[in-house]
Amino acid sequence: MSVKIRLRRMGAKKAPFYRIVVADSRFPRDGRFIEEIGYYNPLEEPSVVKVDAEKAKAWIANGAQPTDTVKVLFKKHGVL
Repeated sequence: MSVKIRLRRMGAKKAPFYRIVVADSRFPRDGRFIEEIGYYNPLEEPSVVKVDAEKAKAWIANGAQPTDTVKVLFKKHGVL
């Protein structure tokens, strides 16, 4: 089982809003997840990212792999 930290798309059509979740890589993008650790709103100016850094670091320490997009968001907001 490989655990990923990834974006889960919420919001309306053409108005995306993402939750940053920890999920098993085998589950669908918007399907079952283990824990929600933050959110990302690309529509606001500037885009809003709120992450529980402690939980994110704990999951990464336990072997969870952030996806490329999440990695960029984490770097930009000083989680990694």
